[in-house]
Amino acid sequence: MSTPGDYAASQPVAATVAVVTPPAVVAPAPEGTVSWGAILAGAAAAAALSLVLLILGVGLGLSSVSPWAYEGVSADTFGWSSIAWLTLTAIAASGLGGYLAGRLRHRWSNLHGDETYFRDTAHGFLSWSVATLLTAGLLTTAIGGVLGAGAKVAGATAGAATTAAGGLAAAGAPAAMGEHGDLQYWVDGLFRANPTAAADAPMAPPPGDPAAAPPAPPAGTQPMPPRPMPGSDRGPGPGRGGDVRAEVNRIVVNSLTTPTMAPADSQYLAQVVARNAGISQAEAQARVTDMQARLRASIETAKNQAKQAADDARKATAYAALWLFITLLVGAFSASLFATWGGRRRDL
Repeated sequence: MSTPGDYAASQPVAATVAVVTPPAVVAPAPEGTVSWGAILAGAAAAAALSLVLLILGVGLGLSSVSPWAYEGVSADTFGWSSIAWLTLTAIAASGLGGYLAGRLRHRWSNLHGDETYFRDTAHGFLSWSVATLLTAGLLTTAIGGVLGAGAKVAGATAGAATTAAGGLAAAGAPAAMGEHGDLQYWVDGLFRANPTAAADAPMAPPPGDPAAAPPAPPAGTQPMPPRPMPGSDRGPGPGRGGDVRAEVNRIVVNSLTTPTMAPADSQYLAQVVARNAGISQAEAQARVTDMQARLRASIETAKNQAKQAADDARKATAYAALWLFITLLVGAFSASLFATWGGRRRDL
């Protein structure tokens, strides 16, 4: 006879199976090739140090020069000192920026030595590039003044050379030079009275002497007009007073457009000078010839001086640009090298 226990034991038992879900596998975040945060931090430090050192260099440079003779350093010493200071500034600032860019970048795993070395070098170079652009943006006025000074001086001196060469020869030059311009000096030299003429002139009789009165003209004749005093600019003809000098100015200015003065103009000037200065025709002609020679020599000297100044400014600008190029290359090399050192210290 079966019991209830036997019946329960004969019934099938349901099995309970627990399902275990494996944890999700999280892929590691991809490593960035460029650490822009480290690059910007190094660039900011390099730009700040460059600004500080440049200001210090300006202060030291101004304190070492003097406009007084035998005081301060010479021009050559000042130039070489400036080059040395700029080079030191580039090495210090770029080196600091590159070192920070290499030291602050994140760690790269599973990389061989050559790839790490390349990435650190690239970080240093990028830090130098950003710092250079940032410094150029902050110091636009200063850099433009330093590099553009030579070009401005060259342009100004070239313009002065053009003015010296052709300004006097242009139409209307006397008006541009002013009523008492430099050209008036040469015209005044033409009309100077002969000092020996006054010494050789007979002494005037004392007042009240019958000889002091001029002799009466013969009956039926017209009295002669008084002879102009030397240098009085009064004389017969349409040109009187300032008109004579204005006419002479125009003749002299026009003569500068040609290699020599026209013979007709030279002869006419000699006649005008002889009449107004109280000298002979031969002496007047000699004055005109001498004035032309000295005036052209003065203009040629001014042209040569202006050209020399322009050439000196051109050379100074070229040397400054070349040395600045070398300084920038030194800064790029220093930033790349120091970045490798900083990256090596980061991976220790």
